Amino acid sequence: MRAFLSGLVIIIVFAATTAGALTNDEPSRNLIQEISSNITPAAAVEVAAGAEVTQLPAWTSILPPLLSIFLALLFRHVLVALALGVWLGAFLISDLSFVRSFARLFDTHVINAIADPGHASILVFSLLLGGMLGLMTQSGGAKGLASWVDTDATSRRRGQLTTWFLGLLVFFDDYANSLLVGSSMRPVTDRLRVSREKLAFLVDATAAPVASLALVSSWIAVEVGYIADQFTHLGVQRDAYLTFIETIPYRFYPILMLLFVAWVAVRGRDFGPMLRAERRALHEGLVSRPGAQPASDFHEEAVPEHVPGRPLNAVIPVIVVVLVAAIGIYVDGRAKVVSAGSDLSLRAIVGEASSSAAILWGTGAGCVAALALSVGTGALSFASSIEAWMSGMRSMLFAAVILVLAWALGAVCRDLHTASFLIGAVGDWIAPAWVPATVFVMAALVSFATGTSWGTMAILFPLVVPLALEIAPGNETILLGAVSSILAGSVWGDHCSPISDTTVLSSMASSCDHMDHVRTQLPYALLVGAVSLICAELPVAAGWYGPWVGLLVSAVAMVAAFESLSRPVGR
Repeated sequence: MRAFLSGLVIIIVFAATTAGALTNDEPSRNLIQEISSNITPAAAVEVAAGAEVTQLPAWTSILPPLLSIFLALLFRHVLVALALGVWLGAFLISDLSFVRSFARLFDTHVINAIADPGHASILVFSLLLGGMLGLMTQSGGAKGLASWVDTDATSRRRGQLTTWFLGLLVFFDDYANSLLVGSSMRPVTDRLRVSREKLAFLVDATAAPVASLALVSSWIAVEVGYIADQFTHLGVQRDAYLTFIETIPYRFYPILMLLFVAWVAVRGRDFGPMLRAERRALHEGLVSRPGAQPASDFHEEAVPEHVPGRPLNAVIPVIVVVLVAAIGIYVDGRAKVVSAGSDLSLRAIVGEASSSAAILWGTGAGCVAALALSVGTGALSFASSIEAWMSGMRSMLFAAVILVLAWALGAVCRDLHTASFLIGAVGDWIAPAWVPATVFVMAALVSFATGTSWGTMAILFPLVVPLALEIAPGNETILLGAVSSILAGSVWGDHCSPISDTTVLSSMASSCDHMDHVRTQLPYALLVGAVSLICAELPVAAGWYGPWVGLLVSAVAMVAAFESLSRPVGR
């Protein structure tokens, strides 16, 4: 373990064969300084004692995520791809030792990914929600809900619009949004011959954008907190919450993506891999690709035939989850605000509340409600209800393993300072007008490589806010554009990355093959991201027009591009 800790902190930056040349490389020198400042006493003793340290170039820090992404896209085996990516990262960290890196893969990286309180809460939330969904399905709730929604969702267009609208309603958390909307609408979209890939896209492309924009959500405390930390540290006399609100018109990608999802649902047209998936579902009745491996495995046909459809068995548990979570956020936040003697405003209450804990409380209460309804309505016996609950949790196991490995890969990337290398590679040539666009691309790259929007925000806020204030002091447009670009770019990279937790959860809730979801969503995310970059980020920062005009111009360009690329699904 001592040798591992040494390898962890003295992360290697130049290649043995080119050590002399690499010391003149600016990103390598910056990375050496950053790493050397974090050397532990134990590591320092070993270095002083002459311990041999293998040196690698700074660019090797991007190899683990690139390997995972390449293998996942090439072979469609995301578990193996992620595991090999983590192993490669551990190999680079552990002084190029195959044996030691293999051991660290399990006893350190995987264990730490599970032991992190935030990660553990997501795992417990996913398992509890899976158990609740299992009860809802087995007790006839999902069957009844599907029949209930079918009265409005009578066509493919209405089914997709209903999915989008439900996604807007569950705005308080992207995880809850993905799991609740995807699992609730899956039986409906299956009957309407909407592909699982399209359902996963509708869910994923709505969840994070609406949660990141909402004035009351699990995201806002994180976003406002990062802004406030930087303003306090830099001595900026500015309200963080007000700044957050002022950035909303500059959040071009999430706003445009919400509009894009609605347009795609209305038009009945698609392009690329999504078009092939939709035509397969419509003409062949195959909602999933033959040979696909769904990220979860809920089977409506497993409901006993004697169990009638009971929509309230699905609706009531979901309402309980939302109500208990909302009440929990208010009660927890209010208690903390009162304890601190602060102003009892809704903004302060939501900002101080532990939303992750409140959502866990809500999900636990939802499980109790689903169990009570299952037994109370006579749909299932108590023993059968417990088995249905356990079966629902088991269906989440595959996605849970993906989440753990994705977190482990993200941790390896942090240890290797992947983000620092990416930032250092492009950070020396930024002009004021290029700051928002550059930050947008930078955030997308970091989020894509690490698979986490929140982690990307944590990395970039301390770097970007001082940069924007230094390069363009007093320029409101540049500051708001830079802050919003971190938030928007993080969501963009999150949508494109196969190792993103929200992408995994959307695949899981939609029971879609994870790599099929990534392949079909990627062209759409790239289209919206490119349009927002070219038609909004750059011109608005250059002062050509304001953010609202930028949104209008981008929306027109986005629709025009989609119409030219897409073809009717029915042909």
